[in-house]
Parts: sequence; C-alpha cells; structure tokens
Amino acid sequence: MDRKSLDPATLLAHAGGDTRDPHGSIVPPLYPGTTFARDGDYALLTERFSYARSGTPNWEPVERVICELEGGARAFLFSSGLAASNVLFQTLRGGDHALIPDVMYHGMRDWAKDFTEQWGIGLSQYKAGDLDSLAAGIQPGKTRIVWVESPANPSWQVTDISAAAEIAHGAGALCVADSTVATPLLTRPISLGADFVVHSATKYLNGHSDVLGGILVAAESNVLTEKVASLRTGGGAVLGAFEAWLLLRGLRTLDVRVKRACDNAMAIASHFENSSGVEAVLYPGLASHAGHEVACRQMQGGFGAMLSILVDGDANLARKIAGRTRIFRPATSLGGVESLIEHRASVESPDSPVPKNLLRLS
Repeated sequence: MDRKSLDPATLLAHAGGDTRDPHGSIVPPLYPGTTFARDGDYALLTERFSYARSGTPNWEPVERVICELEGGARAFLFSSGLAASNVLFQTLRGGDHALIPDVMYHGMRDWAKDFTEQWGIGLSQYKAGDLDSLAAGIQPGKTRIVWVESPANPSWQVTDISAAAEIAHGAGALCVADSTVATPLLTRPISLGADFVVHSATKYLNGHSDVLGGILVAAESNVLTEKVASLRTGGGAVLGAFEAWLLLRGLRTLDVRVKRACDNAMAIASHFENSSGVEAVLYPGLASHAGHEVACRQMQGGFGAMLSILVDGDANLARKIAGRTRIFRPATSLGGVESLIEHRASVESPDSPVPKNLLRLS
C-alpha cells in the first residue's frame, strides 16, 4: 500500500497500526525499556535502538505519521515544544542573527532573548504578519533563522509563509514555522517553502492535556538534521516511552477533534463579532480579520480553534469575566478537549505586547 496516497484522516486513525506485536495486539505496544540488548557477537539486535536517549520503538510511529502529514523528510520528538523550538538556535554561532515576530508564543520569545544575549547572537523582531517589516529586519550575511508563527499566539496575525520563506532563502537563512495552532491538517508549511516545522505536541497533536511533548519536522535530511539529532541526544531533552505512546493514542483522533474545534471557534467568533461589550474579535476565519485573505490561501479545512476577544474595558474587567465563565475554565494551554479561557497579559512577561483587555479562548 502506498501510504502517500492515503487521506490524512486515514493515516491518523491507523497511526501505529502497522506495528507488529508478537501477541497480535491491535493496539500498538508500549516499550518502557531504557536500554537494548546485544547478541553473542555484541551486535545490537536492531541498529536503531541502543539506549532510550537516542531512540525508542515508541518514537518511531509518532515521528513517522507526523512526518508524513507534514510532507517532511525527518521528524524529531522532544520533551516539550520549547525544547523542539530552541534546538535550532543551538546550531547558531556568535555573530549570527535570528529574526522573530513580535507576537508569538511568549515562552519561546523570552527564551530566545535570553539565549541569544548570552551567546552573542543577534536577535531582532518584526511585526507579525507584515512582510515589509520582516524583509526590513533581515541583516545580510548574518541572518540565519527567520521564525514564523501563523496564526500568531495570542492575537492570531497570519503570515504568508511562502513569501516569508522566499525572503529568508534570499538572504541565505532558514525559514522555521511554528504551526502548533494550525496543525498539519490545516497548514503544511513545508509545502509552502519552510525548512522546518515545529509543534508543541502538548496541544492539538495529543489533544488530552496529559502529555508534555514537542516535535520538529525537517524538509530535508542533511548535515543540519544530523546536528539536530546529535543535540537532542546530547542535551537529553527527549520524550519518554509512555508519553510517546499516549501521544500516538491522541493523534488517532486529531482529524475529528480539529474539525469540530474549528467549527466551534467559527461559531463563537461569529456570535461575538458584533456583540455589545466587545471591542473586537480576533479570528482569521472572519472576513474582517486583516489576515483573512492569506489564511484562505494557506489554511485548508478551517481557520483553527483559537480566537481572542478584546473586551470593552480594562484588565480588571477582562480578568473578572475570565473568572466567571461556566463552561470555559480559566487556565493556560490549548488544544485539549477542554474549553479554556485566559487573560493572557496576566501570564506573559511585563514587556508582552498583548493588549490588557484580551481574553484568549481555546
């Protein structure tokens, strides 16, 4: 069977189903071992596995299906989305430069600022969704990474990934796309020119708020991907076997979860768009959204399940609303089956660009 001909929903529903268990179990087995035996000639029983820090049987089906969904050449599981994101920065050298959006996952933005300052790497920000600002931020001969997050958390600016990749490549830089919110079901950045795609697997890929993980997918297998593999093993930021097994279980329902969540987000955004007490609704699926036209081109099957509401009031009012909702629980994170609401400015760093009256809904 040619797996490339399968619909993504089919790939997901049967993820890991081709793993052969000697007992005939339909559910992929769990291999909790941290070390692997050798034969009488001291050769590994399988060349792929020697010690769990460099690989386990439970990583293989997860990395394979996500790599297939993204159209990549190689995928790497990590212990968190942040670990998957920062490994590429670890390949930079003093004097190099990286360009990131001003609106992005705040954990990665704060980490990048600290890391680059410590190691003598230049770091600039461009206005999320603004290609002119991105192009102006390029430092010829120095820029090595152009980071794109689309839609951008938590105000959901949409960046034209194809155009961003073209600008990055023209400067000899990598284009890296954080596609956590879109998932590979809605956007496939590699097909749009990105060199790497990163996901916090904690979110939609797992979908049940019980696994912390991340994954990096490379468009090509080359010297840089070998460096990534080495940094993962040497740094030890790896995913445990049980977590990988749970992640595989969650992936099997990704298609149905994302579709329903996107429908719900669209309904909520439409309901509140012209409501009293609401200053604005930020959601790429709305025709009024500045990035709607680009989102229509590069997002297939939905506009994501994240939106934000700017309440007509101050931070105190926004926090009060978040604390009084009945169905939505006030909590951080996204992508699970739960409905969550968050006053984002309260959890980000003091220099965050997030409006004080913004409520993020998952």
